[in-house]
Amino acid sequence: RLGLERADTAEKALSVIVDLLEKYGQGGNCMESNMAFTYHNSFLIADRKEAWVLETSGKYWAAEKVEGGIRNISNQLSITTKIDREHPELKEYAKSNGWWDGEKEFDFAATYSYVNTARMTTSGGRYCEGYKLLNKHKGSITSEIMMEILRDKESGINMEGGFMTTGSMVSVLPQQPNLPCIHFFTGTPDPAR
Repeated sequence: RLGLERADTAEKALSVIVDLLEKYGQGGNCMESNMAFTYHNSFLIADRKEAWVLETSGKYWAAEKVEGGIRNISNQLSITTKIDREHPELKEYAKSNGWWDGEKEFDFAATYSYVNTARMTTSGGRYCEGYKLLNKHKGSITSEIMMEILRDKESGINMEGGFMTTGSMVSVLPQQPNLPCIHFFTGTPDPAR
């Protein structure tokens, strides 16, 4: 929300988010119950001209510019070796903790995942299922198709039970500046409603 408020491009919003992350960190409970459950965050940030994926682990982060095709995020790190922007101490911190030897190619997801509480047993399936659904419609994704994908319970994208999906958003961002951007938000906790 602060990225939307303080920036007029996707890359500037990325800068707002990482500046706040480095200054204040992240945290807080992810559930309303008394059970303590936290994890780090991933963001899809887009404007009419470009899109970024930002993934975080504590105050450390990596960002990948989306160059085309399809891209999704879930409750796991997915940025591997294509890192377009990063926390200035990302690699040195990994090296100092013995997570990376400094010689082989740096892979953010492989290096930071095992210390990240987002490594949930169902997240891999959810990420893969989301990719399959997006890839099935590659080149012809409409807002209606995107809404169907976000409503999909069988894939685990729309979760129910102990961990429920609390909302979804679909945005249409035409590259032509004379056309309006359109944003759809769910009005209930379950996007299938």
